[in-house]
Amino acid sequence: MSATFHLAVPAGDLAATEEFYTKVLGCKSGNREEGRWVDIDFWGNELTLHQSTEALPSVRHDVDMGNVAVPHFGAHLTEVEFAELKQRVEASTYDYLDDPYRRFIGTEFEQETFFVKDPNGNVLEMKTMVNPAVLFATA
Repeated sequence: MSATFHLAVPAGDLAATEEFYTKVLGCKSGNREEGRWVDIDFWGNELTLHQSTEALPSVRHDVDMGNVAVPHFGAHLTEVEFAELKQRVEASTYDYLDDPYRRFIGTEFEQETFFVKDPNGNVLEMKTMVNPAVLFATA
């Protein structure tokens, strides 16, 4: 657990947002303070959802695939996990913010990615890499 990443985000309606992370994304709930916050096992990382009322910023930045929402966070998944996640999103009432897209085709960095918003507007980029070993390889 020493390398586990922790991120706390505003959740808006805590119950609705927890349901998104557990039912749609397939994550597990953990420790909590009822009505205030809940920890989510976000693919081995600790994501804490905080009950909130504040509005979230909406900014888009140009990258190779178009304009992406910033800030965003997400996870790198295996191809099987990624395919299963896409099926859960498509079977839910949530729409993609940015549809699945394959990037860097034919290179060592080839990946598939999509963006989705949680019920409070937090933007998630979920991706799978053909060759995950190159992610932090040095030149």
